[in-house]
Amino acid sequence: MSFTVFATAIISAMLINNVILMQFLGICPFLGVSKKSSSALGMSAAVLFVMVIASAVTYTLYDLVLYQFNIEYISTIAFILVIASLVQFVEMVIKRYSTSLYKSLGIYLPLITTNCAILGVSEGNIANIWGATVPFGEGLFIAVSTAIGTGLGFGLVIFAFSSIRERLEAANVPKAWRGVPISLIVAGIMSMAFFGLVGVI
Repeated sequence: MSFTVFATAIISAMLINNVILMQFLGICPFLGVSKKSSSALGMSAAVLFVMVIASAVTYTLYDLVLYQFNIEYISTIAFILVIASLVQFVEMVIKRYSTSLYKSLGIYLPLITTNCAILGVSEGNIANIWGATVPFGEGLFIAVSTAIGTGLGFGLVIFAFSSIRERLEAANVPKAWRGVPISLIVAGIMSMAFFGLVGVI
C-alpha cells in the first residue's frame, strides 16, 4: 500500500466526508462537550483512540470470524461489544491519570460506547472496503487509515466548534439566540463550509 492511498483515505475522511458535518454522526458529544476547548480535546483523543482500535478489531473480527462461520448478522452486536470494552478501558485510564478531565467529560465519556460515529465507521469499513473483496491486509490498512482520518476530522471540528463557542460567550449575541440556538447556527455554517470541499478528491 502506498503513502498516496494512506493520505487520500485520511484527507477524505477528515475533511471531505467529515463524520460530524457531512454524515451527521456523533452529534451528541459534538454539542455536549464543546463548551470548553480542554474538554473537546480530551474527548477527541478518546474518540480517536477508540475509533482506530475498534476499526482494526472489528474489521479483523468480521473477516476472520463472523464471515468464516456465516454469522455476519450479529456484526452490529459484536461491534458494540468491542467498542464498549475499549471505552471501558479508556475510562479507567482517564480516571486514573486525569481526574479533572474525567470530571469535565462526565456522562459523555461512557456515551462513547453508543457514539454512532464509531459504530458508523466500523460498519462503513465493512460495507465499503470488505464488500469490494480486497485482500485482508489491504482492507485492514484502508480501514485503519479511514478511522484515523475520521477521528482527526472529529477532533478538528469539535475543537474549532468549542473555540467558537468560547468566543460567543463574550460576544453580544441577542438574548433569544444565546446558548444552543447560536451554537446550532454556527454548526450549520461550518457544515456549509465543509460541503464546499466535496469533489476535491
